[in-house]
Amino acid sequence: MYAQVIIDIAVSEVDRLFTYRIPDRMNVGPGWRVRVPFGPTHKEAWVLSLSETADLPDKRIRDIESPLEDYPALPPALVALARHIADKFGCPMSAALRLMIPAEMRRDRVKVKTETVAMAAVPEETLAAYRDGLSKRHIRKRMVLTLLMDGEAHPMSEIRELVSDPKEVIDKLCSEGLVRTCERETLRTPHPQPRNETAAPTPTDDQRDAMEELDLAFARCRRLGAVTRSSDRCFLLYGVTGSGKTEVYMHAAEACLNAGRGVIPLVPEIALTGQMVDWFRARFGGQTAILHSRLSAGERYDEWRRIRRGDARLVIGARSAVFAPVENLGAILIDEEHEPSYLNEHSPQYDARDIAAWRAEKENAVCVMGSATPSIYAFAMARRGDYTLLELRTRANGLPLPEISVIDMRQELRMGNRGIFSNALRDKLAETVNSGQQAILFINRRGYAPGLTCRACGMTVRCRACDVAMTYHRSDNTLRCHYCGQILPAPRTCPDCGSESIRPVGIGTERVEEEVRRLLPRAGIIRMDLDTTRGKDAHYELINAFRARQAQVLIGTQMIAKGLDFPNVTLVGAVLADLSLNLPDYRSAERTFQLLVQVAGRAGRAGLPGQVIIQTYKPEHYALRAAATQDYRLYFEDEFQRRRTQLYPPFTILARFLVEGKDQQQTLAVANELKASTQALVKAEGAVRRLLTIRADAAPIQYIDGQYRAQTFMKWLAHPDSERLLSLLQPVTAEAPKGCRVTLEINPATLA
Repeated sequence: MYAQVIIDIAVSEVDRLFTYRIPDRMNVGPGWRVRVPFGPTHKEAWVLSLSETADLPDKRIRDIESPLEDYPALPPALVALARHIADKFGCPMSAALRLMIPAEMRRDRVKVKTETVAMAAVPEETLAAYRDGLSKRHIRKRMVLTLLMDGEAHPMSEIRELVSDPKEVIDKLCSEGLVRTCERETLRTPHPQPRNETAAPTPTDDQRDAMEELDLAFARCRRLGAVTRSSDRCFLLYGVTGSGKTEVYMHAAEACLNAGRGVIPLVPEIALTGQMVDWFRARFGGQTAILHSRLSAGERYDEWRRIRRGDARLVIGARSAVFAPVENLGAILIDEEHEPSYLNEHSPQYDARDIAAWRAEKENAVCVMGSATPSIYAFAMARRGDYTLLELRTRANGLPLPEISVIDMRQELRMGNRGIFSNALRDKLAETVNSGQQAILFINRRGYAPGLTCRACGMTVRCRACDVAMTYHRSDNTLRCHYCGQILPAPRTCPDCGSESIRPVGIGTERVEEEVRRLLPRAGIIRMDLDTTRGKDAHYELINAFRARQAQVLIGTQMIAKGLDFPNVTLVGAVLADLSLNLPDYRSAERTFQLLVQVAGRAGRAGLPGQVIIQTYKPEHYALRAAATQDYRLYFEDEFQRRRTQLYPPFTILARFLVEGKDQQQTLAVANELKASTQALVKAEGAVRRLLTIRADAAPIQYIDGQYRAQTFMKWLAHPDSERLLSLLQPVTAEAPKGCRVTLEINPATLA
């Protein structure tokens, strides 16, 4: 037998099938990872197919050395998915296959963890007789023998809790033939807290309608061939904040598990993973596994193997969990589907939502996308009939949505208030804390201030390696670049003119925290941003501390704006709502509306009414007006019409070649060459009308981490033929000249 393999080298020169002989008595097949001789070295490879014959002379075919695991790493569905990704994004097949496994599995960078266990080597009666014959001074022996008489294997860690220094006792009993030891695999489990299983609450009428619709979809999927339309398997669950979307997800998960099928719930932020895990474990127990980038290498490897072996059929995780090796998949549930974090910005630049829909179609499963503020694209798809719309119109507990007030900060300035809090927010915050309730303050910018600026000459300290201002962090008096990670001590005088009038300008989470501590010195405060959540379980610990009411005020960036459930929160303040509104991005209004409605939804979720205060310098903006009334449909109609008029997605496709290199002139030259070759392709294909706009220029941020950046920006008419032409452009990225890297980005999360 012969195997056709892909060598695990992600370069186009070796992106093809190589044939190897399978030695006698070696068991490998499609989806297995193997080690093979490749040139003068040895490489890891993926088996894609088998054959009984080969096109090469037998003497030129080398043998597979060994399998890397004793099971196929990937089921057939994921091998097919890797082919789809390689074709769609024009990336090497090995790059697509790498998405499917923990990175540490490659090059044997993680090992199976074992522990020493001890067990009886003779019948219980023999142990009992030996124990009873021991003198009182052999108390440790007696205790160990009593433990081992149950016939079970007990780890040394457990025995160590019973007696001190048990190795000497165990070694002695082993030498006497009464006990034996061996090494046993032990799994590294994230969030190992035990949870008692809970029953499902009585659903609301809206929840029941959504659940019944999904039950019908599961029944159709069980009848192979019964699902012919995307709307039969793809659902948009639109529900106001607090309407109980999670209960609908849990019902879907229960239906899948009861039918012997697997389910993958996805969350947009690692911060939400711990809470979701707690909820699902409380309902479904040990069937739950976790996959995200903050797990240790060993935890990620062990969780992946539990899934692959079928021991865990419910997999919760962030974006990359969409590739979990769940066989007999029944559903993929995407919480907060509007979040841009589902788009992978690195090559291959997949969108987890698209991958979920593809897996659902190919694996006869259901895809449910939920949000209180659906993306314009998803709601347009539902309105067109490509998705089935499920609505939850009211909060699950029957309480009203929080009252929202919009504060014009221009008026506050006219009244002489130059602080970062309006009078209304300052007073309400004090009232909330003094009454024993909790508050959330949201500002989508970390650090103390977005920059240090000299009031004498106007200079702002900028990163030496990036075309951006450095953020000031007062906690350690440093300037940090949030693009390349460079850290510098904050200067006391202006580097340009020497003036001492250099001051922080703007507001970040640290500044808000400082102001709250000044106003409410006795209040407990938790700050959640990228700086305070770098630790492995930091998200989980901070959220649990706030839920346990160890602090009265939670200050944070967008990671606290969605999905979190804090029963005692009655006040939410959006300190500066204009931040995302001022971004140079066609989605800035959509992003602002989503953030404000989502963070507003954290208030008043239990028995007490909630209040939200939005501070802004643009109260007349349509996104802020819609957020204040929490009227999604009003916002959708305004935004949809604006995009139709100005030709933005979903009516068009925005794409660009991003060129990065050390030489500024070379990157601009390559961008211009790509513009010319794209125009030539469009002309040759007779599709000039599909390409609405094309230009070559410097990227908005002209250099990052010492790399100059240029772009060939394109706007295409939304049409299947445009998608075909873009796929023809994918191979161009592999032809970049030496010293340059070219990436084709399609509707990227950011155009910076």
